[in-house]
Amino acid sequence: MKTYAPENWPHSNDVISDILKNYKTIAVVGLSSNPRRPSFGVTQCILSAGYRIIPVNPNETEVLGEKSYPRLEDIPKSHHIEIVDIFRRSEHIPPVVDSAIAVGAKVIWMQLGIENQNAAAKARAAGLFVIEDACILIEHRQRLGR
Repeated sequence: MKTYAPENWPHSNDVISDILKNYKTIAVVGLSSNPRRPSFGVTQCILSAGYRIIPVNPNETEVLGEKSYPRLEDIPKSHHIEIVDIFRRSEHIPPVVDSAIAVGAKVIWMQLGIENQNAAAKARAAGLFVIEDACILIEHRQRLGR
């Protein structure tokens, strides 16, 4: 797991805990309505932990009772995306990062097995937190116990 915080991050040394405590709106890119997919199970648990989720998948209209959007840019600005949680292969990360920057997200979170050095560097340069190769649910359970 790799974690990067903006240089002026004023909170504790545990950036992931700070993110999970302070940011509650998560756009989940690649969220599937198939209950056998990791994106579904992880997001279902995160939703039950009190986070607001916004599905992002052009092949879905609704997931877990929430309207799905084809792209981050299609989500109404009133939703105030904070975390962009990505369930896409590493080679698909750069355009997601570009979109996350464009919509004013605060965090790029790449799930287990997902890393993209160039996209991470671009996100960091734009002032976003970047977490690579880490499951948001596992990190939530380890740090917040729920």
